[in-house]
Amino acid sequence: MRFGKTLQTSVHEPWKDNYLDYAKLKSLLRENDPDYDDESWTDDDETKFSDEIFNVQLEKVASFHESKFNELKERVDAAFGRLKELPSVEDGQPRTDAATQQLKELETELDAITNDVNELKRYSNFNYTGFLKIVKKHDRKRGLRYKIRPLMMKQLSDRPFNSEHIYAPLIHRLSLAYFTVKQQLEEGVSDGVLAELQGGVQETRNGEKYSAHKFWVHTDNLLEVKTFILRRLPQLVYSEVSSKEVDGHEDPSLTSLYFDNSKFDLYKRKVGRESDASSLRLRWYGSLGATPEIFLDQKIIHEGGSSEERKFTIKAKYVKAFIDGEYKMEKTISKMERQGHSEEEVATFKSTVENIQEFIKEKKLQPVIRANYKRTAFQKPADDRVRIAIDTDLAFIREDTLDSRRPCRDPNEWHRLDIDNRNIGYPFKDINQSEVSRFPYALLEIKLKEDGRRKRPEWIEDLMSSHLVYPANRFSKFVHGVAVLFDDYVNALPFWLSDLDKDIRKDPQAAFEEEEQKKARRAADEQVVGSVLGNVPRSYQPSKSSPVSKSYLAERLASENSLANRVSSASTAVAGPSGTHGENGGAAEAQQQQREDSDRRQQQRSYGTIMPNFSILTRYARLRKKRDNVQLPEGVVEPETWIKNAGPLKIEPKVWLANERTFMKWQHICVLLGGLAVALYTAAGGDTVALAMGIVYIAIAAFTGGWGWLMHRQRRQMIIDRSGRDFDNLFGPMVVAFALMAALVINFIFQYRAAIHRFHTNDVLAGLNSTLEQQSIVVDELLRLKLKG
Repeated sequence: MRFGKTLQTSVHEPWKDNYLDYAKLKSLLRENDPDYDDESWTDDDETKFSDEIFNVQLEKVASFHESKFNELKERVDAAFGRLKELPSVEDGQPRTDAATQQLKELETELDAITNDVNELKRYSNFNYTGFLKIVKKHDRKRGLRYKIRPLMMKQLSDRPFNSEHIYAPLIHRLSLAYFTVKQQLEEGVSDGVLAELQGGVQETRNGEKYSAHKFWVHTDNLLEVKTFILRRLPQLVYSEVSSKEVDGHEDPSLTSLYFDNSKFDLYKRKVGRESDASSLRLRWYGSLGATPEIFLDQKIIHEGGSSEERKFTIKAKYVKAFIDGEYKMEKTISKMERQGHSEEEVATFKSTVENIQEFIKEKKLQPVIRANYKRTAFQKPADDRVRIAIDTDLAFIREDTLDSRRPCRDPNEWHRLDIDNRNIGYPFKDINQSEVSRFPYALLEIKLKEDGRRKRPEWIEDLMSSHLVYPANRFSKFVHGVAVLFDDYVNALPFWLSDLDKDIRKDPQAAFEEEEQKKARRAADEQVVGSVLGNVPRSYQPSKSSPVSKSYLAERLASENSLANRVSSASTAVAGPSGTHGENGGAAEAQQQQREDSDRRQQQRSYGTIMPNFSILTRYARLRKKRDNVQLPEGVVEPETWIKNAGPLKIEPKVWLANERTFMKWQHICVLLGGLAVALYTAAGGDTVALAMGIVYIAIAAFTGGWGWLMHRQRRQMIIDRSGRDFDNLFGPMVVAFALMAALVINFIFQYRAAIHRFHTNDVLAGLNSTLEQQSIVVDELLRLKLKG
């Protein structure tokens, strides 16, 4: 059926005027006009078509979806409000008839909301498919000069009315409300509801239940994701016994061959999320030339989202006969009987084979598409509680025979011989490129085994909420391959196609803050549910920073800003009710305070990275000051004894020893200074400067000894009292340091003056001695002359 007819038969009658007008857009394209070719398509025609599809149709659909979605959010919020009003019931106490009636009415309202959510999702899906279909027609018929598909993909990405991510919070809240109501009505909770609560998809394997979580990983983040996982889980090495070809040192290549019929019934049921939707595939490792084991498995998705898997191994030479119904695995069955398998195991195998073969015959299934990829698996040996797989180099290849004139595969074969006989691998450049589609990202799949506590490992939570991955829980290789390679054959497309054209990389800090907001909202919802069920969970404690890809400087700056903002907001919240100003005045003061705090943080950031200790000192001083100035709310009295001080005193010996070591260091300094002072004083003799310095050093030594003893006593008492005050005290060290410096400077000045004085005294004495010697010479000469005469 063509898409136009499919859209007409699928319209939700109350919303019929808000659907995409597909017929009008087709008429503007004039595709049925034989006289109208590409050369006749003018700029006027292009302008009319573009204006209609972008400014009219897309605007109409996006606006209607937004209004209906907001309406549903309000209804869900109102339902949670009614949950809050329900009285909690103590254990063992029966619920009143009135409360039971309220719960049933609430359940009816939740059913109505769920139906509307499903209807809105179908509405967005049909319109999304219609936009992609019509732009493809445009580019194929009128795209000689104008191609608008890239612009349409950008518009759809900016207005994601068909995105799964916008529905996720709403679905979670609905699931939480259903969980609460059904628990109270003692109806039990389905796996599907619990799957929504956990944010994953339920799977059953060998009778055990798992939750599966899928993500896209950008190639820039792939190595970081692998190393993050390798720290917690070892890489699983595929043995040659099982693969018979794969080198244990390389990631194995996997091929999945998916089945469907010419009408793509399996695809339609799967993309429409119908109950008991099935998929069938053949899967093997390596190349078919190495005769690997081939797994034929059927995956069935039941109502509620849970799934189960049926599979068995088959040799390549029997695959074609099995598909045609000529071989029923008789040799494998007889082998099981010879090996002594129990009758129950043989009967189960027979039933699986018969069911799959009947399924192939009933649906007229044939291989239609191949998915080839390399897989890196992580798992602890003999421990399947956490299993992780990363698929890279993913490519989809047509494997159908829909076009009888040019079939992609030989109708007499079950696989493409041109690929398998020549062992062609990624990126498959040697085959027709119109038959190949390469997926741009890596796929990360995490499977967690369910236990009674239903708790995930903390590092798994960190990875799933980090900026390194992009959630894609509903992604399916089969659905994606059909959607991109057979879009002319199907009338419904998956929601994630628009996400392929946008950059899925996220800023680490922005992703962390977004995840914290989600966790806070979920914690608030769980508080409401817990109050109804009588089991209030712990309040949510926000993380300081993202645990994945930490940066020291970024983390420190973020923590400084976060801490300052919390203190500022707390002070504003406390001071707000007690203020005497009006609302406008209070808002102005708050804005002024925020600006001052922002300026102060900016100033600290400029020099805090150069002198971290200075930044820390000023920050702690400011926070201590604000903490001391916080006013307690009315009716709250500061306790005399803190809870932390209750109970017996238990102090580790290393605490006492640390205090004693500090005391001994102070006494060591005291002895050194005292020894220096006594030596100076003793050797001074008549030198007054030396005597004075000796006395000064004795005073400094005495202060040092007294300070060390005083701090020893004070800290001992603080330890006994379990005081929260700081143990450091800068007064004593600063006094000793300045005193020593001052003593040295003063000693230098006095000694310098004494040296200058001695220098001048020596010059005067030398001159006087010279004059006396000259006078003595003159007197001697006079006496000699007198004697001669």
